[in-house]
Amino acid sequence: MRMGRREFLRTSAALAAASAANSFSCFEIASAAPIEVPTVDKLAIRVLVDSSYDLFFRPAETNGVKVSPPPRLSDYRRSLHNEWGLSLWLESERGSEKRTVMLDYGYTPAVLLNNMDLVGVDPSKIDALVVSHGHYDHFGGLLALLDKHRNVMPSELKLYAGGEDNFCHRLSGNAQQGFGDFGRLDRGELASKKVTTVLAESPTLIAGHAFTTGKIKRTSIERVLPNSSVDYTKETAGCDYGHYTAAELQGKIVPDEHVHEHATCFNVKDKGLVVISSCGHVGIVNSVRQAQEVSGVTKVHAIVGGFHLGPAPKDYLTQVVGEIKKLEPDVLLPMHCSGLNFVAEARVQMPNNVLVTTTGSRITFGV
Repeated sequence: MRMGRREFLRTSAALAAASAANSFSCFEIASAAPIEVPTVDKLAIRVLVDSSYDLFFRPAETNGVKVSPPPRLSDYRRSLHNEWGLSLWLESERGSEKRTVMLDYGYTPAVLLNNMDLVGVDPSKIDALVVSHGHYDHFGGLLALLDKHRNVMPSELKLYAGGEDNFCHRLSGNAQQGFGDFGRLDRGELASKKVTTVLAESPTLIAGHAFTTGKIKRTSIERVLPNSSVDYTKETAGCDYGHYTAAELQGKIVPDEHVHEHATCFNVKDKGLVVISSCGHVGIVNSVRQAQEVSGVTKVHAIVGGFHLGPAPKDYLTQVVGEIKKLEPDVLLPMHCSGLNFVAEARVQMPNNVLVTTTGSRITFGV
């Protein structure tokens, strides 16, 4: 028999208390109280892993946002690697205070660790970890990162996840073609590496500089495009979010609705919001609106990351880009699953607002 949400949380709280007795808590539930969003002076994003790498990438600037090429490599026998997945290194400044947050971890350990080494980021500077949602191409390198670098990271290290749904078992394919295993993020493995998981269904501050949107309301014309499926019947630690459909109660595999996907955001001084949607399955417009609502900041400086519009039909894509345009962002920085079709359409409707990036490039805001 599966535990309901209340029973799960009660049991998890007991486990957390037991862990705390040994000076380590394996998980927390973020407060539902409203947050006061901080303002940072500067923000820089290093693209550790993305779906393309351009050796001839050139600097570019649009509306005050700069993109610089990857560093020149000293060893000709080594190269940055690209793969289907995303990992971002976020560095922010507020006065003399600096913070580093790592958002998502690519598809494979080899690519993530190779690229981190070559671009020269320092794992000992990490203040917090964030995972956007429960797809392997966003958490595949996480455990290997911890295996290699946990000893230099802060002793009290937190991973912020949007909620329990991030730890459910995913499947690729569909009922017609057949299903394939797409893995799951194991919260027990994180606990074994002394990482506290924070279930952030509510908007949550990250390292005093960033904030997450919490569970994203779905109020726009956007819909979740076909992607993975979920098997909620598997007995896996952390996967019980209290949502049962008739199909789930019958033990059926159901389409993935990304119940607990969240976006990571910054409020940059005199610029506005930088909203980072790692995949945007729940809708990039929905994600930005949620960031505006929880922060009280209406100005959108930049929309960054994966928008999951690669598989979008033309009419739907045109409509969504039109809705993005209404948000009046200074800059769009599409990555990963956004799609070349999105880039082309955005350049038609918003020709002065699109910047492209590549694996290894660095994006700066507020400079």
